Amino acid sequence: MLSADERRLLAAFKSRRVPFLLVGLSAAALQRAPVVTQDVDLWIPEPGSPRFLRALNDCGVSYVPPIGLNPPMLAGPGADLFDLVVRMHGLGPFAEEARHALRIRVQGLVLPVLRLDRIIASKRSLNRPKDRAVLPALEAAWRTLRAVGRPPTA
Repeated sequence: MLSADERRLLAAFKSRRVPFLLVGLSAAALQRAPVVTQDVDLWIPEPGSPRFLRALNDCGVSYVPPIGLNPPMLAGPGADLFDLVVRMHGLGPFAEEARHALRIRVQGLVLPVLRLDRIIASKRSLNRPKDRAVLPALEAAWRTLRAVGRPPTA
C-alpha cells in the first residue's frame, strides 16, 4: 500500500511529533468502509511549522504553500500520494478531533486516523456531489462497526 518513501515521510512526522491525522476516503478504507481513492489526505493543522518542515527536510520533501486557488502541496520522494488538508469542514478543532482519533497499524506504523463518524460528518457538511455519492457506503460501514463494537485499532 505505501512505498518505502511514503512510510519514511509518515515516520518522520511521527518522530518529529508533527500533529497530523489521516482523513478522507483513505481513512475510511482503513476502517473497512468499501471505498477506493487515489490519494491519502493528511490533515496538518500547521503546515509550515518548524517541526513539519524538519520532518520534510529529513525526507528530502518540500512544502509548497497555497497560491491563489492552488492548495498546499508536497513535492519530493514519497510525496505524490499525499494531499494536504488544513481545515476539515463540519468538524471541531484539530486538537479535539485528534483526541478521539483511532490508532491504526499500517505496514508497521501506528497512524492517527479520523474516526469514520467524523469523516461522515465532514462529508455531510461539505455536501458536494462526490461526497453525497459516497455517504451511503460510509454510513453502512459505520452502522456495521457500531453493531459489532470493534473499530479497527492498532
